Amino acid sequence: MTRHLDLSFGPESRNRLDAAGEPGIDGALAALESFYFAFNNADLDAFGRVWTTHPLAQLNNPLGGILRGGSAITALYDRVFHGPARVTVTFGDIVEYASEGHAIFAGRETGGYSVDGSETVPLSIRTTRYFRYEDGRWSQFHHHGSIDDAAALAAYQSAISGRS
Repeated sequence: MTRHLDLSFGPESRNRLDAAGEPGIDGALAALESFYFAFNNADLDAFGRVWTTHPLAQLNNPLGGILRGGSAITALYDRVFHGPARVTVTFGDIVEYASEGHAIFAGRETGGYSVDGSETVPLSIRTTRYFRYEDGRWSQFHHHGSIDDAAALAAYQSAISGRS
C-alpha cells in the first residue's frame, strides 16, 4: 500500500511502544510515533527500544554520517541528547510505503535547535525511515536524512558537536 498520510509526529508525539507489537500498519505507525516521542523528549531508553539491535541497522544522516548497528546509533543520539544543543523536529508530508512486515515513511522533518537557550535556528531535513516487523514488534532498521543547504548543514553540525 502506498498513501500520503494526513499525520505528523513531533514534540506532542506519544510513547506507543506497547502498540508497536501489533503486526499491521498501525503497529508500524506506533513505532514511528514512538521514535519522535523519544527524539523530542531526549528519551534514550525509548530511542533504543525503537531501533533494532541488528548489526546491519543503518543510519545515514548529517550528524553521524553512516553508522551501522543499533548500539552505535543509540550512542550517537546519547551524545546529541546530552550535548549543548536542544533539537526538536516534526515529521510531516509523509508518504507511507507498506507491505506485510515492512514499512517505509518518507517526508520532511521541520523544527529547530538552540544552543544554551539561544534563539532557535530552523531545521529542514529530508527524511526516510524504514521499519520491519521482527521478533513480535516493529523496529527501525534504517534512517536517511539530508539537509539541502550546505551552510545550514555546517551550522547544525557545529552546534551539535559544541563547536559553534
